[in-house]
Amino acid sequence: MLDLAPWAWALLGLGALVAGLGKTAIPGSSTVTVVLAASILPARTSTATVLLLFIVGDVFALTTYRRHADRRTLLRLAPAVIVGLLVGAVFLALAKDGIVRRTIAVILLAMIAITLWRRWRSRTEKAGRIAAAGYGTLAGFTTMVANSGGPVMSMYFLATRTPVKVFLGTSAWFFAIVNLTKVPFLAGIGLITPSVLLLDLLLAPLVVIGALIGIRLAKRMPQRLFDRLVIVLTIAGALYLLV
Repeated sequence: MLDLAPWAWALLGLGALVAGLGKTAIPGSSTVTVVLAASILPARTSTATVLLLFIVGDVFALTTYRRHADRRTLLRLAPAVIVGLLVGAVFLALAKDGIVRRTIAVILLAMIAITLWRRWRSRTEKAGRIAAAGYGTLAGFTTMVANSGGPVMSMYFLATRTPVKVFLGTSAWFFAIVNLTKVPFLAGIGLITPSVLLLDLLLAPLVVIGALIGIRLAKRMPQRLFDRLVIVLTIAGALYLLV
């Protein structure tokens, strides 16, 4: 697996850089990492590779934003996320890659449409428990089958009009917990191999660089620009998966 063409290494390196950036500045950009890895590596291998890279980024996100997390939001989402993880595990075992990709794409586009509609309908209304259950279940489902829970949670945080630092802090705790929970599942089905660990070891420094760049960007980023970047990157990732 390590005998890749230079262009493939370049794209994987870019994906690792974006993984770090997504963890500390622009959550929706993590979809780019998933897309790049899946276009170069075998689907199952890319899932394990990306998961471990995201965990490296989680360390920096937690270190930087852990104090800004909204714990009540995490507790509100937890039951639905667990349901989504279990449903995703069953779906991943039964569905083919093409169906998985298109299902996730449709979910993401639907979440974007719902979120934008809610924001247009009311500038003050916030998403409640029903929304938390829906977004949480879908986040658990999509993160289990393709490490693509970030865009769904981004839509939830945008729907609740969460400030940038609280957005990043809550996301950091959420995905750190979820990603660590997924490791035993992937290890149990033989996806975390020595070659995957070596590949991640080579790419991890770029995740660190991306995370450090993201920390500096987040300090200077206006809320409106942040929201727009998340929406645009989520749409782009969803459209790619749909093709």
